Amino acid sequence: MEIEEHQLESWSETGSSGSRSTRVGFSGPMSGPLVSNKKSSKKSARFKDEEELVEITLDVRDDVVSVQNIRGGDPETALLASRLEKRPSSLSVRLRQVSQELKRMTSSKKFDRVDRSKSGAARALRGFKFMTKNVGTEGWSQVEKRFHELAVEGKLPRTRFGQCIGMHEKEFAGELFDALSRRRGITSASITKDELLEFWEQITDQSFDSRLQTFFDMVDKNADGRITQEEVQEIIALSASANKLSKLQERSDEYAALIMEELDPDNLGYIELHNLEMLLLQAPAQSTHITTDSRVMSQMLSQKLVLTKEYNPIKRGFRALAYFVEDNWKRIWVIALWLAICAALFTWKFIQYKHRAVFDVMGYCVTAAKGAAETLKFNMALILLPVCRNTITWLRSKTKLGMAVPFDDNINFHKVIAFGIAIGVGIHAICHLTCDFPRLLHATDEEYEPMKPFFGEDRPNDYWWFVKGTEGWTGITIVVLMAIAYTLAQPWFRRNRLNLPKPLKKLTGFNAFWYSHHLFVIVYALFIVHGYCLYLSKEWYKKTTWMYLAIPMILYACERLLRAFRSGYKSVKILKVAVYPGNVLALHVSKPQGFKYSSGQYIFVNCSDVSPFQWHPFSITSAPGDDYVSVHIRTLGDWTSQLKNVFAKACQPASGNQSGLLRADMLQGNNIPRMPKLLIDGPYGAPAQDYKDYEVILLVGLGIGATPLISILKDVLNNMKQQKDLEEGMVESGVKNNKRKPFATNRAYFYWVTREQGSFEWFKGVMDDVAEYDKDGIIELHNYCTSVYEEGDARSALITMLQSLHHAKSGVDIVSGTRVKTHFARPNWRSVFKHTALKHPGKRVGVFYCGAHTLVGELKRLSLHFSRKTNTKFDFHKENF
Repeated sequence: MEIEEHQLESWSETGSSGSRSTRVGFSGPMSGPLVSNKKSSKKSARFKDEEELVEITLDVRDDVVSVQNIRGGDPETALLASRLEKRPSSLSVRLRQVSQELKRMTSSKKFDRVDRSKSGAARALRGFKFMTKNVGTEGWSQVEKRFHELAVEGKLPRTRFGQCIGMHEKEFAGELFDALSRRRGITSASITKDELLEFWEQITDQSFDSRLQTFFDMVDKNADGRITQEEVQEIIALSASANKLSKLQERSDEYAALIMEELDPDNLGYIELHNLEMLLLQAPAQSTHITTDSRVMSQMLSQKLVLTKEYNPIKRGFRALAYFVEDNWKRIWVIALWLAICAALFTWKFIQYKHRAVFDVMGYCVTAAKGAAETLKFNMALILLPVCRNTITWLRSKTKLGMAVPFDDNINFHKVIAFGIAIGVGIHAICHLTCDFPRLLHATDEEYEPMKPFFGEDRPNDYWWFVKGTEGWTGITIVVLMAIAYTLAQPWFRRNRLNLPKPLKKLTGFNAFWYSHHLFVIVYALFIVHGYCLYLSKEWYKKTTWMYLAIPMILYACERLLRAFRSGYKSVKILKVAVYPGNVLALHVSKPQGFKYSSGQYIFVNCSDVSPFQWHPFSITSAPGDDYVSVHIRTLGDWTSQLKNVFAKACQPASGNQSGLLRADMLQGNNIPRMPKLLIDGPYGAPAQDYKDYEVILLVGLGIGATPLISILKDVLNNMKQQKDLEEGMVESGVKNNKRKPFATNRAYFYWVTREQGSFEWFKGVMDDVAEYDKDGIIELHNYCTSVYEEGDARSALITMLQSLHHAKSGVDIVSGTRVKTHFARPNWRSVFKHTALKHPGKRVGVFYCGAHTLVGELKRLSLHFSRKTNTKFDFHKENF
C-alpha cells in the first residue's frame, strides 16, 4: 500500500495566532499543487494497494485536525483515523503513521469495499474518456490547424467545435462545449484559440476524476453541483441520440427515474458527483472472471502466438507454400484436374488438325480454334453440374465425397468454368473470324483444291458468305448472348455498384442478371446447332457436341422438372407475417408433408404476385423440430422490396405484447386480407449444415447473415430440451429415437454483430429461450451493436451504467430488449479465438460465418493462425452471401 501524496512535506501547520486559519481545498487524488487561502485546510487522501482503497478527508484548523469523512473503511479504520484528531507536530508525519498502520490492517484482508483496480471499476478507470481512437487521434497540432480553417474573426463558433476536435456527433459536442464553458464562466458562443487549448487539455486529461467532473458538468446544466431527474433524462436522450438508440431515447423518462431511484433513495430530488462516481465504479463487469491458471495459460498462449519472422526467403516461401497446400488441397486437386482435362482436350484436337489438309491453308489458326472448341464442349457440359442443387445436396448429405470434394465452392467453381468458357469462346471466334476465313478467301486455286469437299466446288467470294451461313450466324449470336450474360453477372452490375444514368440503371441489378442468365436456353440450342453444322466434319459420329452435353443437360432438366413439381406440390399456408425494423420481413409458413431439412440449409421462395418466374434463395431460420418453416428476408433489391410491400398490405400494427412493426397472425383468427400465394422449393445444402460434425462450434453472423445460425441455435436448444425430457422420463426413447444420429455438438458460441438496435427484435424470442433453458451454459451468446461507442467512451458511459443497473434490476438488456447483455462496438476477433482455444484445448472447432464479405479474410486468417500455433484446430466455413 502507498499513500498518494505530492508536495506533502510542504503541507504543515501554519504558525498563526488569533482566529487566523488556513484551508486547503482538494478534490480527487493528491496529484498536484495545493491551493491555499486564509480560512481552513481540508485534505482528502486515498490509501491504496492492489486490492483495497480507503479515502479519509481531514479538516485542519490551526493545530486542530478533525476527520470529516471516511470512505471504504470499517470500525478499525475509524478508530485509527481518530488518532489524527490530536494536535500533531507535523501532519505529514502523522499521515505516514496512518499509512503504515493501514498497510498492517489491509494485509489481513479485512477490507471489503469498492476498489478502483478490480472488475468493472478497473475498466471504468481505463475508459470513460472523451477522446478515443476515432476522436482527437491527431493531437493538438491538427486541432490547431483546423481551428485556423474554421475560425471566424479569430474565434471558433460553438457549431464548429465538434468538427474542430474531430467529434462527429454535433449535438454531443455542443453539450460538451457548454459544459466546458460553464466551468470557466464563458458565456460567449465562440472561443479563442487559448480557450480551445484549455478545453482540449481538459477533455484529453487522463485523470479519471477530471473526466468524471467533465461528464458531471455536462449533465448539471445550471452548475449548482446537483443533478435533477430532468437533467438525467436529457443526458440519456442525448447519449441515446449519439449512439443511434432510438428505442432507448423514447423511454428516457423511465430510465431517468430508475437512476434517481437507485442514487437518490432519500427522495431529495437530486444526485451529486459522488453518487455518479459510485454508480460508475460499481457497474458489474460483463466479461467472465479468469482464474489464475487460465490467466497463466492465456499468457503462455499469447507468447506462442507471437509472429516469428523467417529471414531465409527459401524457407519462408516453402512454409507459405506448405500452408497454402494444407489449407486449399481440396480446391487444388479439383482445379488441377480440370486444367489437365482442358489441356489434354486442346492438345488432342490441336495435333489432330495439324495432320489434316486444312492445316496447309489455314495454318495454326485452325488448330487453335479447334482446340479451343473442344474445351468449350467440355466446359459447356461441366458448368451445369455445380448448379444441380438437388444432386449436390444429396452428395453432400448421403455420401462421404465431402471429405475430398469442396461442395461449398460450387458457385465459385461455376464462375471459374465460366471464365474458361470466355477464354475458349474468345480464342475460337478470333481465330476463325480474323485468320481462318481471310486465309481461305485469299487461297490460290491449287491451295483450295483440298477444301472443295468441305466448302463446295466454288470458292467463297466474300466474307459475307461465312457470316450468313448457319455456322456463322449461330456462332455470332452465341458470342453476343454470352457477352450479355457474362457482363451482367459481374458484381458491379449485379449489385448496382456502378453510378450509371437512370435509363441504363434499369438494365442492371439482380433482375437483369436473372433474366440474362436464362438466355442459356437459347445459347445451348444454338450451340448444338452450331456444333452439328460443321464445315470440316461431315460424319455424324465426329460431331461430338451433343455427346458432351447429353448427360449434363438431361440431369439439369430433371433438376428443373423436380423443382417445378415439388414447388407446385408443396403448397404452403402462411401462418405469420411480421415486418421488423431494418426492413426485415419474417415469414412463417406451414411445413409441407414430408419436408425434411437440417439447420443451416436454405430454400427458394417464389411469390407469383411479384413475379411468377423468379425464385430467390433464403436461409431457413426455424429448427427441424419446429412445426413450421420460417425465413427472414431483408429488403435490399427490387424483388424483396416488392415482396415486403405486398405482405405489408395484409398486416396490422403489432400490439403491445408482440414484436415487430406490422404483423399478421393467421393462428389467432384475425380478420386478415387475402394473403399472396407463396411457393417454396428445397431444402438445399449449405456449409452451415455441417455443424453437427463438431463438438464445439463458433457461429459468427453479421446483420441478416445471422439467419442460418439462428436455426442452428434453435436446433441445439431443442436437442437440449429433448435430452432434459429423456432424463426426467417425460419422453420414452423408442426405436425411432435410437436410430437417430447422436447429437455431437455440446458447446456453441454465437457472435451476432449488427449496426441497428432494432435488429435485435428479429430473433428476440430465440435469445430469451436460450437464456431461460440453457442452465448448463452450453450456448454462449454475444450480441454486439456497432452504432454504440465502445465501452469507456464518454458518449456511451451513461448507456453502460444504465445497462448494468437495468439488467441487475429486471434481467433485461436495455439495448436488445432480451436477457442477453449487449456489447458495444466491434468484437476483438483475436480475443474471441484465443478464448475458444483456451477453453477447448485439443478440440476441433467448427467456425461458421454468414454475412458481408468484409470479415471473411480476417476470420479465415485467424482460423488458420490459431490452428497452426495451438493444439485447437479451427475449420472455417462461410456462406456465399
